[in-house]
Amino acid sequence: MRYLTMAALAAFAWPQTGMAQAAKPIDTGYIEQCFTSARVGEVAPACISQAARHCSETTGGTTLDYSECLMAETAHWDAILNSQYQSLRADFTAQDADAATGNHDLAGQLLDAQRAWIAFRDADCGLVYAQWIDGSHRVIAAGFCHLNKTAQRAIELRDMGGE
Repeated sequence: MRYLTMAALAAFAWPQTGMAQAAKPIDTGYIEQCFTSARVGEVAPACISQAARHCSETTGGTTLDYSECLMAETAHWDAILNSQYQSLRADFTAQDADAATGNHDLAGQLLDAQRAWIAFRDADCGLVYAQWIDGSHRVIAAGFCHLNKTAQRAIELRDMGGE
């Protein structure tokens, strides 16, 4: 299931057109290392946004550069999140099918929780954007919000599956 992370962020980042510019190249190694090294229960490791910071430093360091780098890192975290979601949903579906486990519709409850999380993330990051509406850093603030929440949720889903 593909979520609207990047589309929603693009609408925040470029409200005049609703279209994002081409993503900046990022070192996905930072992101993969961050994901795999986060301890169980550590959903906000300091390494989140490291790839975007490095990208911005190497591509000019302007507000636009940083926002594009945030979008690029968020896209990679979103791919991790979607992979974790699909894996967890498959595990829960298998558990639901096994009457001996006593579980009841874990896959459906996960879907409900994920939909609620998406609505929360979008509303919360929309609030961040609105708070900064008169500032040039509103795109950064909203982009950082989307990045953090997406990365955190990817780690939460990983931990739910016990990987």
